[in-house]
Amino acid sequence: MALAALGLALTAGAVGCKDFLDVAPQGQLTEDQIRTDVAAAQRLVDGVYNVMYLGGFGPDIHGLQYVFLTDIASDDSDKGSSPQDYGPGLEVDNFTLNSTNGIVNNTWKGYFQGVNRANQALDKIPLSPASEVVKNRLIGEVRFLRGYFYFNLVRFFGGVPLLDRIPPASELNNPALQQRATAAEIYQLITEDFQFAVDNLPLKGATETGRATKGAAQAMLAKVYLYQKNYQKALELSNEIVQGRSGAYGLYKDYEDIWREKGANSEESIFEVQTGVNAACNNSAVNLYTVSQGPRAGGRGGWADLGFGFNTPTQQLADAYEPGDKRRAGTIIFITTERKGTVLWDGFRIPSKDSVENFRYSYKAYHSRLREKNCGNNDYLPKNIRVMRYAEVLLINAEAAFQTGNATAALTNVNRVRSRAGLPPLTTVTLASIWKERRVELALEHDRFFDLVRQESVQPGRIVPIFAAQGKTFVKGKHDLFPIPQEQIDLSGGRLQQNPGY
Repeated sequence: MALAALGLALTAGAVGCKDFLDVAPQGQLTEDQIRTDVAAAQRLVDGVYNVMYLGGFGPDIHGLQYVFLTDIASDDSDKGSSPQDYGPGLEVDNFTLNSTNGIVNNTWKGYFQGVNRANQALDKIPLSPASEVVKNRLIGEVRFLRGYFYFNLVRFFGGVPLLDRIPPASELNNPALQQRATAAEIYQLITEDFQFAVDNLPLKGATETGRATKGAAQAMLAKVYLYQKNYQKALELSNEIVQGRSGAYGLYKDYEDIWREKGANSEESIFEVQTGVNAACNNSAVNLYTVSQGPRAGGRGGWADLGFGFNTPTQQLADAYEPGDKRRAGTIIFITTERKGTVLWDGFRIPSKDSVENFRYSYKAYHSRLREKNCGNNDYLPKNIRVMRYAEVLLINAEAAFQTGNATAALTNVNRVRSRAGLPPLTTVTLASIWKERRVELALEHDRFFDLVRQESVQPGRIVPIFAAQGKTFVKGKHDLFPIPQEQIDLSGGRLQQNPGY
């Protein structure tokens, strides 16, 4: 495999809007600058954050193609848009994709660019004249991000090449770099990265908003242990947040406001991808994340639509909410057949179904053109992406507590989430009720496909009927993972082995 396919070429990232993202691309920093300028190491770190903006129809980390492999691949949503629009996406939606699908290839390339950017920073930060405490904090941020990139890679593809450093020139043609490590080996690196971050990052409030924190690392590591069925570790780490006395975290009062500008970086926020608007209007957002999911004109048309119409919530998701659950209206935009149309929270009116392509859209992806800041470029609407929320930590804690025999603690935390949703408390809790709460609480937040695969490993026989109810054939042992891109196999000279069934 050409090493550039793994992201092993020095790359420049988009420049962000927040102070800590207003940085020069890494390729513009010399080793002399890093050795003499304390701020240079910080700029290296900020360049790793910047790579999370990758999206569009090229290498992707959080853009349209990420949406396809997380939400649309699940039972939460369908492709949407017009029936034949974007063939690779239709293949994902219907589980008919193969190794030549461009979405999986761009996802592979995007995430390995992220890994590469992290490894570049980790290679140079030790040269900085900054104190050891500062350098360990910077390394902790980068290792948090690398752990996150690899956590998604292993959930997308299983075992992938393990790149934990920039190889010296003498090793560039080493076949070992072009082969897959096992999933267990990747998880070992992930846990080591997140643990280093736990040990070296400051608490929320003791660093700039948007940077990785100790709490973010604890939450992500707890989630990793949940996937590994190490429920005791997941419980201990999530307890550090749930039982913490810092007061930094809590449930944001109004569920629907979490995804609006006013809800960004609130007490609910554990970690989110930062976007925004500055004087330069420099596209500080994930390319096509929001506009690709916006309501699309169809039929009579005649209105200024909001996007491409992808990621339309399924009827099954709409039906999963209990009567009175506030999360339903905060998650799904419902298109009506009545002439009055649908009026969104900001006053924008979407006409009735005779002028709209689909019946449902993601409210969580909506960024107001009327009341929230933007630079007039709809491809780069500055929507923060919520990667980890306090409510999910409560549900991780509930599941871990239940699996370790503490149903009382599990019930308490599930009911905390339900209370905010306006629902009555449960009197008993089961694994099924915890998983149901995860679905409706985290719907359209790019977790459901991964979660279903994880749940199948806990309760075999669960996943096939869920997709069969939507008329989709999920083949266990095949569709649990996406195919290794054929382009990457070819570049490796056949050293990369394909996943089963593809």
